[in-house]
Amino acid sequence: MTGLDDLVGLAPLTIAGAAAMTFGAAYVRGLTGFGMAIILVPLLGLIIAPTQAVTLGILLQLLIGPVGLGPIIHDSDRASAIPIALIAVVTTPLGMLALKGVTPDVARLLITSVAVGAFVAVLLPKQPEGHQPGRLAIGGTGLAAGILTGFAAMPGPPVVPFYYRRPLEPRVARASMLLIFFATAIAGTLASMWVGLATLRLFLLAVLLFLPMWLGNRLGGRHFGRVAPHVWQATVAVVLGVAAVSAVVRLLN
Repeated sequence: MTGLDDLVGLAPLTIAGAAAMTFGAAYVRGLTGFGMAIILVPLLGLIIAPTQAVTLGILLQLLIGPVGLGPIIHDSDRASAIPIALIAVVTTPLGMLALKGVTPDVARLLITSVAVGAFVAVLLPKQPEGHQPGRLAIGGTGLAAGILTGFAAMPGPPVVPFYYRRPLEPRVARASMLLIFFATAIAGTLASMWVGLATLRLFLLAVLLFLPMWLGNRLGGRHFGRVAPHVWQATVAVVLGVAAVSAVVRLLN
């Protein structure tokens, strides 16, 4: 075996494929503020076990989270993002325990359901101008985001519709989502270490994939500032739609 095989348990060609997947998913993250886990975790599940794919997705989000954190905090809707993040942090271990207790086939089915549900949610009508979410909406979003972080490394399905359907500037919605996702990545990493899913090999693989992730995220971030709000909103819906269709196809095959 080669040195890479010994370190991360994957052949160099497989690592190159994972790097390409990571670059593409990170580009979407930089452009839309979400989507890396929704796209990447099912793809990684083709080359490693679903539990490993979820854990790797969490570790990657932890590594990319500090990038541009200052502007993210400044631009975010902190009145909603901080409570959602705190609730999600507390409930993430519940999802991790559920992931550890189900079979790979059940995990794939549930992850596919999450991807489809997120797409359906963004098709719902937008909230009226001046709408302010209540405590129930904020609490429910945080609870769902935490459980889905632990189970599928996907806090996005409840968080994206929450901000997408509000009358917010794309800059504010994007920053709010990224702030929440960084918090859930921290919680997810700690929970995965607690239940024994975060191995040294996965940590090393995440480090190897950091450069393509950083490049993809940087490129997507540059393009974000150049698109009109309605184009950004359409991109969000398209990304979720493609992720949903791809997840269903992979499940059926």
